Amino acid sequence: MTRSFMRTQEEGIELSMIKAMELKASAIPDVVSLAQGIPSFDTLEVIKRYAISAIEEGRVSKYSLTPGLPILREAVEQTLARNHLYYDYSNEILITAGSIEGITATLLALLRPGEEVILLSPSYASYSQAVKVAHGRVVWAHLNEIAGWTLDIAHIRSCITPKTRAILFANPNNPTGTVFGENDLRMLAKLAVEYDLLLIVDEVYKELIYTNQPYWNPAQDPQFRRNIVTVYSFSKTYAMTGWRVAFAVGDASIMREILKVHDALVTCAPVVSQYAALAALELVGNEISSIRNAFRERRDRMCQHLDSMKNYFSYQFPTASYFVFPELLDKTRSSLDVAMEYLERAHVAVVPGSAFGPSGEHHIRFCFGRSPEDIDEAFGRLKKYYANLCTL
Repeated sequence: MTRSFMRTQEEGIELSMIKAMELKASAIPDVVSLAQGIPSFDTLEVIKRYAISAIEEGRVSKYSLTPGLPILREAVEQTLARNHLYYDYSNEILITAGSIEGITATLLALLRPGEEVILLSPSYASYSQAVKVAHGRVVWAHLNEIAGWTLDIAHIRSCITPKTRAILFANPNNPTGTVFGENDLRMLAKLAVEYDLLLIVDEVYKELIYTNQPYWNPAQDPQFRRNIVTVYSFSKTYAMTGWRVAFAVGDASIMREILKVHDALVTCAPVVSQYAALAALELVGNEISSIRNAFRERRDRMCQHLDSMKNYFSYQFPTASYFVFPELLDKTRSSLDVAMEYLERAHVAVVPGSAFGPSGEHHIRFCFGRSPEDIDEAFGRLKKYYANLCTL
């Protein structure tokens, strides 16, 4: 039989380069990985204890309602309200199996085949694959690297066509560690209203901002609320990447359609993880500040290493997330070739910048969510790698 049943081949859907690098690294016993964005911390004890009690009390063995546990959605509603975001837990809040499921469900609910989604370049590698899963077409809008990876509103406007349905981005941005400010976001939201577009805002790194810059979501302004879907994950802030739990919020008219796709994909988010998320919202105290401070120290540590390698890298100091996205000064090799060299010769896993969009080429993403020991070991190996190159 010659016919292929694999639509992914026809649509060009690929495994995220982030996961592909981790797979390659798993075959090398002593690799130090600065690739995938996994925090080195364990899930906080108060969260684990609450989840265990939910298991022992028999509360997790059955499906929840498809939108999620009412008690968790109520907690989300209260948490959002403290940040001047007002959503009704009964029909505007959806608990999802990780943020990427919420994003993919939103795209599947929104797009007709061939319609377009604008992605910022660079941005998270899995966004483009999620658009393809939804039969959409990716249109790249470049960030302004010279101005600190900021939004270029005029360029984004030029990317809008009659087929454009949404603009999808993370704030803070992955991989650049940029926090987009209120003025630029307000202009972006005005574009969304003008062209009747949906802004899909991924706030997975919202709690990992290292400055006093005020954070703003366009949905805080009622005139933009109907054009915004916001997705938030517990994965990074609470060291819960393995629990696969997040939430999406938006106007009831939009969330009603997303709920249908969510039901078809997963029925409901894992119930034990929903109880863990409830504990994260209601029982975690100052631990988040401690985790944020630890990441800030690791950022400074990694940047000190990069400062000592100025012959090879130029970088912009990240103010959020746990990534640095330096530019390779040597443009004779692609970022993928360099990343593979690091893996094979230095046994250090990183992600090539090309994974994050066209303007990511000739950059490398380093994750400082890993332990200080891993950061030091990885950069020690990279320094030896470059020293050996110079002697060849």
